[in-house]
Order: sequence, then C-alpha cells, then structure tokens
Amino acid sequence: MTSIPDAKAPAGEVVLEAIGLTKHFPVRRKLRDLFSNRKDAVHAVDDVSLTLRRGKVVALVGESGSGKSTIARLLAQLYPRTGGDIQLHGTTTKVKGGSAFRRYCSQVQMIFQDPFASLNPTHTIRYHLTRSLKIHDNAGKSAADLDQALNDLLERVQLTPPERYLDKFPHELSGGQRQRVAIARALGAQPEALLADEPVSMLDVSIRLGVLNLLRDLRDRLNLAILYITHDIASARYFADETMVMYAGRIVEGGDSETVTQSPAHPYTRLLIDSAPDPDRLSGDAAAAHQTDGEPPSLIHPPSGCRFHPRCPVAMDRCKTDLPVPLEIGDAPGHWAACWLYDRDEVTT
Repeated sequence: MTSIPDAKAPAGEVVLEAIGLTKHFPVRRKLRDLFSNRKDAVHAVDDVSLTLRRGKVVALVGESGSGKSTIARLLAQLYPRTGGDIQLHGTTTKVKGGSAFRRYCSQVQMIFQDPFASLNPTHTIRYHLTRSLKIHDNAGKSAADLDQALNDLLERVQLTPPERYLDKFPHELSGGQRQRVAIARALGAQPEALLADEPVSMLDVSIRLGVLNLLRDLRDRLNLAILYITHDIASARYFADETMVMYAGRIVEGGDSETVTQSPAHPYTRLLIDSAPDPDRLSGDAAAAHQTDGEPPSLIHPPSGCRFHPRCPVAMDRCKTDLPVPLEIGDAPGHWAACWLYDRDEVTT
C-alpha cells in the first residue's frame, strides 16, 4: 500500500497553524459611491488562531455564514489572506500556484461538502484517483504500480472490491460512496492534514456515522491532523478532540470537546446546544429560557465590541464597546471563552 509521509511521527506534533488569520472580501461599489473614499468589505474572518496536530481532530462549529468554510479555504490556500499567518511545520507559507502550490497541497488536502459537485460527472472514479496520484507523483513507475495504488486507495476508504467502483461514474454511486471517493482522492496526495468542510451534511443521516468513523480510523492509522467543520455541535463532541465555536467571523470559545459541549461558557455556545434536538427536553421551557432575539449581524458593518451582544441575553454595557479577549474559564485545562462575563475584575466589582 502507499504510505503517508511521516506517518510514524509523534502524535501531537504541530502540522498546520493559523495565527491571527483574517479575510475581508471587498464589496462591489455602487454607482453613487464611485467618487467617494468609502471602501466597504465583508469581515468574513477576523483574528482567528488555531492549531492542527498529528492524530488529533479540531472541530470548528458555528451557524451558516459564520466564516467556517472561509477558514478552510484560507488554510487550503484557495483564498489569499488579508492578514495573519499560516505556518506549515513552523514555516510561514504563502503560495500563489505552480509547483509551490502543488507541494503545499501534497501535505494539506481539502474534502468538500458536496461530493457530487466536487467530482467531475464526465469522468470515472479511475480518472479522479489516477489524476490525484499522478499530480503528486504517487502513482509508481509502472501500470501495475498504478493499479495497486488505486486498489489501495479504495480499500483504505472501505470501497471493496475496488474493481467494482473504478470504472463507474459519480452518478452511479450513492452519496456516501461518492464522499468516500472524495476522501480517497485527498489521500492520493499522501497528506498530513485534512480540511473536512462539513463532510457529512449532504449525506443521509443513516450513513453519516459511517463516514465519521472512517475519518476517525484514518486519523488513527495514518496519524493525520484533521479540521472538522460542522454546524452540528453534537457530532463535534463525538468525533473531535478539541472544539472551537465561531460566531460572525470570530472564535468565541474553545477547549476539549467534552468540556465545551457539556459545560458551555459563552452564551452563543449555549444557544447552539439548546437549538439541537434533545429527546430529554419534554417541553420547550428549557429552550425558551435561553432563547435569543434577532439575527446574525451584518459582516459589512459588524457591531462594535462583542459581535454577539445584540442577541445576547446577558450583555453588559462593556460588551457593546470593548472587544472581548480570550479568558480562562477554570473548570478544565485549556477551556476559554471570549466573553466579559469571565473577567475576574468584572466579577469582583
């Protein structure tokens, strides 16, 4: 079988790190603004930092439009960043295409949300996987080597026997099988980090667990670092070692998944958990207690201070003016929230 570079490297080693990552998309100016100095931009991501380590899964959780997928595309170098730094093995990376981009992609691969859209419907599975192997020079020197590599990829994602799938087109496969092919294509580059952008949200509920278990098995066997992007905080608890909660372009809470999901600190995290279906809640009283009004803010003109304060049921005057900093919660190591409720000076006054 094909091997993954540094697959035996120590678990916990930092593979990919984002430091103060920022992305602003310029807004097309209207006719009346052509002669003004006004330059609006969508503040999609602001000052986000995260670390991906070997053998670990980091979940990035938040509602639609919070900037999760933008972070994945920034880390995949599909978008140029406005600010901040991306480091691969401690070295700053900024690639614009060509051989440098191919080398980066051989170590950092992305799995997209919709497998039918990410696979070319006019080509067979054999073509998709062969292209991945050849682009990253992992096809071997002979036709026999290529056939073996193709079989290994499909066996690795549990599509067996391989000959049943190689000459099929994407539309001839189920959604779960297509997503497994997309995962196999990513593995063809022999990556060290996988960026999984809501990899199960387009799949039937009955097969989502199988794909998550496959990714977990690949993490363990190949010592991969995985970024798992989802709006389902319950699956983050099941699959991820660490969970980070994102709202309106900023990270508002982080820590180990069990602590974040069972002892949420930030009011927005509590809102996310309360919005998830729970058979233990026999009435709507518990959810109503944490219900908030309003909608996510405009990211062209985001609110000052904490971006959640217009919807927060416990917002203070300070929240409207001062941008909260990450504050340790103290109930578990590494658990923090960007919320002034946990400022010791605020609590004691």
